[in-house]
Amino acid sequence: MKKHIPNAITCCNLISGCMATIYACSCYFEMALWAIIAGAVFDFFDGMVARLLHVSSPIGKELDSLADVVTFGVAPSMVLCMWTGTLLFGHTLPMYVMFAPLLMAAFSALRLAKFNLDERQTMGFIGLPTPANALFWASLIATWGHELAIFPSILPITLVMMLLSCYLLVSEIPMFALKFKTWGWKGNEVKWGFLLSCIPLVIFFGTGSLAIIIAWYVVLSVVTHNIHGQEKSQPEP
Repeated sequence: MKKHIPNAITCCNLISGCMATIYACSCYFEMALWAIIAGAVFDFFDGMVARLLHVSSPIGKELDSLADVVTFGVAPSMVLCMWTGTLLFGHTLPMYVMFAPLLMAAFSALRLAKFNLDERQTMGFIGLPTPANALFWASLIATWGHELAIFPSILPITLVMMLLSCYLLVSEIPMFALKFKTWGWKGNEVKWGFLLSCIPLVIFFGTGSLAIIIAWYVVLSVVTHNIHGQEKSQPEP
């Protein structure tokens, strides 16, 4: 019986993604955000429970990817599609431009397929994780969507940002994961520093902080990678 528990949790992730998609189609962006957050929580615990119960299985891995495609690929893409559709009113661009964000769902699926085959991502990530990308867009639209919509050039900026997200999803840029071999500060400076810096953001911005936190995560990962790359390239004395 216990072998079915992780799969049941994964199915809860999938259901959350379906709910988020339905909310997005109805332009209930805040509810879509909460559904994606719920999916992320289920996604975190299904693997943990599987390891604790020693019941990891190939079917669980495949089911997890399927659920993630819906929750962290389709759902945020639909959020962006519907919000983009509202921006097209009053523009000369054709309405089918609103479907451009669906490209992000395709790249999310590609990212997940690569992750399943990539053995380098045990203690870190190569490219932007799909949950981070989903939370960024859902939080951005749900919290700041009305304010952003007043800017005349926000539509092309949004489409460029969406293309950047697609690139980051499948890029070869190393990004740190919040996985700890030890709980001490030494060797975990970036991780602990990131977590500590998130506290005031959450306090002041609530769910809106997720977009800021994910952007900060990407910047910190890139900067850290560049610093480590420079250190490795310097000749030893």
